Amino acid sequence: MTPIVRQPFLRAALLAAVALLAACGPARKSVFPPAVTLQEVAAKPGGPWHVTLRIRNNSYGGMSFDTFQGTLRVGDLGGVLLDAKIDQDIPSFAADVATIDLLPTPEMSKALAELAGKGSSGALPYSIDGRITATPEKEKESHSYPVRGKSWLSPVPGIPDTYRSP
Repeated sequence: MTPIVRQPFLRAALLAAVALLAACGPARKSVFPPAVTLQEVAAKPGGPWHVTLRIRNNSYGGMSFDTFQGTLRVGDLGGVLLDAKIDQDIPSFAADVATIDLLPTPEMSKALAELAGKGSSGALPYSIDGRITATPEKEKESHSYPVRGKSWLSPVPGIPDTYRSP
C-alpha cells in the first residue's frame, strides 16, 4: 500500500514546487488593445471640425500613448484622415482625451447640418478605423494596436454645432 500513497504525494509535491517556481518570476500585466471613440465634435458650418478623441486604456497596466492615425467615416460617406499626436500616459482601465482639428468633406458637413435640424432626437452613425501606438508600462518598445469602433453622434442640446457620442 505504500507505493500507492507515495505516488499522489509526489504528484502534489511536484505541483506545489512548480507553482512556487512560477510565482518567483516577474509579474507580467496583461495588455489589451486600447479603444478610440469620438467624444465630441464641434463644427463650424462649412469650416473645420474640432474633434475630441476619447482614448481608453483596456490593459491591467498603464500605457504611454504616442500617436493615432486612422480614418473617420460619418454615415455612409467617404472618410477623412485623422492624425493625432497624443503624448499621454493613461493608467490602467482609465481614459483621457486628445484633440484634433480636421477639414471634413462637404458631404460630411451637410450630413451634420441635417442632423442639427433634427434636434436632440437625431443621430448619425460614425466609424473610426486606424492604429494607435503605445508603450505598456515596464516595456521599452512601443507597439502598434489596431483600433476599430462604431457609434453615433447626436446634437448637444443648447450648444449649437456641437455633437457628442454616447
